[in-house]
Amino acid sequence: MSSMFRSFGVFNYRVWFIGALVSNVGQWMQATALSWVVLTGLTDNDAGAMGITMALQFAPPLLLVGVTGWVADRFDRRRLLMVTQSSLMLVGVVIGVLLLTGVMTLPIMYAFAFGLGLISAFDNPARQAFVSDIVAREIAANAVALNAASFNGARMIGPAVAGIVIVAVGTGWVFFINAVTFLAMIVALVLIRPHELIPRTQAAGASRLADGFRYVAGRPDLMVAFAMVFLLGAFGMNFPIFASTMAIEFGRDADGYGLLSSILAIGSLAGALLAARRDRARIRIVIFGAGLFAVAAGASAFMPTYALYAVTLMFTGFAVVTTLTTANGYVQTTTDPALRGRVLALYMAILMGGTPVGAPIVGWVAAEFGPRTAIGLGAVTAFVAFGIGVTWMLVSGRLHRSDTRRFALAIDETRPISVVTPEEFSDEVAGTTSIPLPDRAPDRGSDRAPRQNATGERPASAPRPRPAD
Repeated sequence: MSSMFRSFGVFNYRVWFIGALVSNVGQWMQATALSWVVLTGLTDNDAGAMGITMALQFAPPLLLVGVTGWVADRFDRRRLLMVTQSSLMLVGVVIGVLLLTGVMTLPIMYAFAFGLGLISAFDNPARQAFVSDIVAREIAANAVALNAASFNGARMIGPAVAGIVIVAVGTGWVFFINAVTFLAMIVALVLIRPHELIPRTQAAGASRLADGFRYVAGRPDLMVAFAMVFLLGAFGMNFPIFASTMAIEFGRDADGYGLLSSILAIGSLAGALLAARRDRARIRIVIFGAGLFAVAAGASAFMPTYALYAVTLMFTGFAVVTTLTTANGYVQTTTDPALRGRVLALYMAILMGGTPVGAPIVGWVAAEFGPRTAIGLGAVTAFVAFGIGVTWMLVSGRLHRSDTRRFALAIDETRPISVVTPEEFSDEVAGTTSIPLPDRAPDRGSDRAPRQNATGERPASAPRPRPAD
């Protein structure tokens, strides 16, 4: 099997992928319908109301980050996902009923938006960390990238179909269709073979919620990645606001809005598939993606026609998925397995929790000054994120003048995080120890790099390797 699809060699991952693909189509349909009904059905093209709706959806992951990460680490993730997926399905059905009966109001929709966010706060870290329960650590980055390919492949289908359904029969039916697609994920979770899941380690003191925060605080590379992701999530990734208001500016209906979201996904899918080809996630790609996003978003703000705006969205989608998929894979593959759930919960809270801060601001800017100004704000923020990444590369010494070429720059090729070599064999250790990636050639005069012991500590005299970038 080709390197791009190597995770499909695992039965549990194949089942998970198919269920997620079907479910993601429904979720993108619902997201499109929710944004459109708030903008045109419950308000008179009020982008500010859309910003509030998005803020209510994404606030719970930020407010409950410690609790949700602990839950993802403490409880059986497969059973937890069955509960969260069933709950999301039920909420979708209720929203659909209220829309079809004509009793839905903006305050009620705000309440349901918050409810969806509350459930998703527990669903997201469990779903992200569950990938590491399905596949071994050495192919986790590939599995994360293929998940993004599924997510964005569904994004190509869901919004376009939702737009057609909204125009043909109304918004309420979209929520019923989404509820049906949740059954695919629930069936996949039932079919997954529990005995083939990779056992999780339980570190001493793993029940302390602050461990995840302390771990990230001690990793400058993660701090930089999280800062960049926060800025993009807060101000740059408000695509429902950007696409819907631009569709109205160009005189389009719900189908025009859905088509823009699907076109955005073309670039997103390309970015996810390209990420799947990389042997491992590097932070330099995260920085490059942020810079590309700034350029693409800035260009899209000046496009004079619907078609040209749609073309620039493909580059925007490619940039944002390149950034986020690589950041996600980097967190997955360089984090202590016993703390991975909490660190991923923090990552998702930073990504999604930035929306409550940025979405109302972006929505207000779009309502008062027009959607192009709002898109320009996102581009400027992305450029700031790019500047943070480049500054860290310079300060940390990773980016420097080449030793061999006078006017060239060089980026140090640092080693991947070393794999812990267990002193004695056990199923738990074997199930959570990754296959080592090739190190660079040892320094002259040194036979080999010092080994780590079973606790992951290195001899006091040995230099500690930096995480792969």
